[in-house]
Amino acid sequence: MAVRALVVMAAAASALLITTAGAQASTQPKEHDPVFTPSSSSDVGVLVTKLTHSQATSRLRSSGITWSSSGGCSDRYNSTCTSFEQVNLTTIQGIQTLKSASGCAINVTGGTEVGHASGTYSHWNGYKLDISLYTCVGNYIRGSFTYIGGSKYQSGSGNIYYLEGNHWDITYYNCGGC
Repeated sequence: MAVRALVVMAAAASALLITTAGAQASTQPKEHDPVFTPSSSSDVGVLVTKLTHSQATSRLRSSGITWSSSGGCSDRYNSTCTSFEQVNLTTIQGIQTLKSASGCAINVTGGTEVGHASGTYSHWNGYKLDISLYTCVGNYIRGSFTYIGGSKYQSGSGNIYYLEGNHWDITYYNCGGC
């Protein structure tokens, strides 16, 4: 009886997976616009919430966070622009947390636009932001987070703040306690 119940449950689960896969296949994003990026095997099946550029800038503006680009633009496919198209919600929440916790001015200079290094936790995939080097935020990062070597600091929540010469490159795995 128990074996039969397991067989029935396995069949139902397979049918659900096939149905779900079929539905997802018909709504796949265009190339380079992922909506799901697992951070570990335990995250399989966890969706990452993506924002449009407009949604992200609205959230940044409401927190007093500025952004700029060398090209004065927001085209994701232009490396001189600063785009937030397809940025993770937790990334925006993370920079908002940094702003509120530090009390410092923050200016974002890099988002999801082309021109950054590739990888799972990349700018393109919505996990990273670059910010200007301001004394206040630099002092906050150095004073509040753990130095882990190589000009990198790690927050208590696991996010990484990397001093890359002329900017901070921040990887948000989560919102940092939002």
